[in-house]
Amino acid sequence: MASEPDPDRLRALEDRLAKLRGKPKPERSQTAKGFSQGEVAWRMVIELATGIVFGVGIGYGLDVLIGTLPLFLAIFSLVGFAAGVRTMLGTAREVQAREMQDKTPPKGGQDQGG
Repeated sequence: MASEPDPDRLRALEDRLAKLRGKPKPERSQTAKGFSQGEVAWRMVIELATGIVFGVGIGYGLDVLIGTLPLFLAIFSLVGFAAGVRTMLGTAREVQAREMQDKTPPKGGQDQGG
């Protein structure tokens, strides 16, 4: 006697029940190119963090070379943050454009005046 149920049998049972009920199997929420919303969110977070890290790195490196420690660090931290936000917004626009493209029906032979 097994104490745990067989996952394959449970999956098959769920499929049969869904078919009998007439409801389609629930699907994962997908966005651009089949990525889930969580994956897109992580991409945006990584883009923002990368911009900040590069800005801080460049600013600190210049400050060490020139000898003006807080000046370039502060300036390039802000520049890195702005670059990260800009990249993140570009990703958001790309995802939104792909979703709008997927939702619009194709224009095939409908009332094309001429």
